Amino acid sequence: MNRLEFLQTILGTSIIGANKISQYDGRDINSLLQAYQQPVTGQNIGLKTNPIPQLKIGIIGLGNRGKTLIQMLQYMIEQKMATVTALCDLTEVKTATASEMLGQWQIERPRCYFGGEDSWKKVAQQDDVDLLLITTPWRYHAPMCIYGMEQGKHVASEVPIAYSLSDCWNLIATAERTQKHCIMIENCCYNEEELFVLNMIQEGVFGDLTHAEGAYLHDLRAHLLSSDYYQRQWRLEHHRTRNGNFYTTHGLGPISMYLEIGRGDNYTHLTSMSSRELNLSSTAQENDMGKLTIACGDMNTTMIKTALGKTVMLQFDVHTGRPYSRINKVVGTQAVHDGYPSRLYVDKPELEFWGHRWLPQEEYDEYRSRFQHPMISKLKQISQEFKQGHGGMDFVMMYRLVKCLNLGLPLDINVYDGVLWSAITPLSELSVMNKSETVIIPDFTGGEWKTARKLEIMRGQLTN
Repeated sequence: MNRLEFLQTILGTSIIGANKISQYDGRDINSLLQAYQQPVTGQNIGLKTNPIPQLKIGIIGLGNRGKTLIQMLQYMIEQKMATVTALCDLTEVKTATASEMLGQWQIERPRCYFGGEDSWKKVAQQDDVDLLLITTPWRYHAPMCIYGMEQGKHVASEVPIAYSLSDCWNLIATAERTQKHCIMIENCCYNEEELFVLNMIQEGVFGDLTHAEGAYLHDLRAHLLSSDYYQRQWRLEHHRTRNGNFYTTHGLGPISMYLEIGRGDNYTHLTSMSSRELNLSSTAQENDMGKLTIACGDMNTTMIKTALGKTVMLQFDVHTGRPYSRINKVVGTQAVHDGYPSRLYVDKPELEFWGHRWLPQEEYDEYRSRFQHPMISKLKQISQEFKQGHGGMDFVMMYRLVKCLNLGLPLDINVYDGVLWSAITPLSELSVMNKSETVIIPDFTGGEWKTARKLEIMRGQLTN
C-alpha cells in the first residue's frame, strides 16, 4: 500500500475526500486534516427524544458479543422495559439460537434475517424497531449506524463506532440531520472501579486533574490466530495491514469522563509510536500456522494533550503474553489512583521525604464504600446475576441505555463522544506513519465542547 492509498483508507472514500487526498503534496498532514474537516453544529449534545415505554430492539450480529448482549437484556425484557423484534446474522443457526434464547423471556419471537450480506438492512427497515443494536465486525459499524438513522432508528454500536475520519464526520452529520441518538456502547465506562474513581473526582477527592493513563493490554494471540473465534479471522486482518492503536475506547472512554472531555475541555493533538512486531508472528510460527506478516507493532503508545493542558497516555498491546490491564491511572493535585489492582493514594498537608504508600486496605475500603457511584448502588445486586457480561458492567450499560430511551432522556455517551474516542485510531496511524509527527485532533462538536456541562453518567436516579 503506497502513501496515498494509506491516506485514502484512513481518511475515507468520499468523492470530496478523494479529491483533497489527490492534491496532497506529502508535506504537512495537518493541513490535509484541516481541509478535510466538515461543518458540524454540536446540536445533538443533550439530545432528548420522545419517551419509548417499551423499547423495540433489532440486533445485527449474533457472534460472541451479540450473544452476550442478548443475555444482558433478559431483565429489561422481563420488566417490560424492552423487547427484541428482529435478529440478523450471516448464519441461520445463530439467529435460530438467539431466537430460542429470547423465547424464554418474551412471548413473541423476533423476525429473523440471515444469509445475505445486505440482510441486515431489513432490520433497519422494519417498522417495529426503535433501536438498532450493532455487534458486527468493525468496518460495518459506521455504515450500519448511518443507514439505521436514515431509516428513522436510534442506533447503538459496539466499539469502535468508526475507524476512518470520513466515517466520523458522516456519523455526526447524519445524527444531526435525523435528530436520532447514535451511541457507542463503551462498557468500561460502567465498570464499578471506573465509576468509583469518577465519583471521587466529581466529589473533589483528587483536586485538579493533570494526567491520566489508560490502555488495552490483553493477550489476544489465541483469539486472533483461531480459525473460527472471529468469523473469517476479520480481526487478524487489521493487524496484518495497519499500525497504530486499534482499540482506544476501553481506556479512553473512562478517562474522557474523568477529564470532562466535550464538557469544558477537549483533546487537541496527539503523537503516536509503535514498537517493532515480534510476538504475534513468532507465536503463529511456533504453533505451525505458517509465516505471518504483521504490520501492527506489539506495543503502541499514544500521547494526547487537552485544551486545558492535561495529558493522557494511551497504550495498546494484544500480541504479548501478560495479565489483562487497562491501567486506569489518574493523577490530581490531591490524589492518585492506579488500577490493576485498584490502589489509591491521598496526599497529606505535611511534606514527606520518604514513605509515600498506597492507602492500607481498610482505608481504601472506606473510600470505596463512601464513593460508590449511585448507579452501582442501585444496580449492583441485579448485575451480579449477569456476571457473564464482563463481571456485570455490560448489564449496567444496557440498563442505562434502555432506561434513558424509555424516559426520553439524553444518553450517557453522545455521538460526539463515540466519534472522538474512535477517531484516535486513524489519527494514531497517521502519526505512526509520519515518524510520530504531532497530529491535530479535529473538533467534532463545532466548538460546543467549550461550554462546561455536567456529565450525564453522574445522574444517579433517572427520572423525567
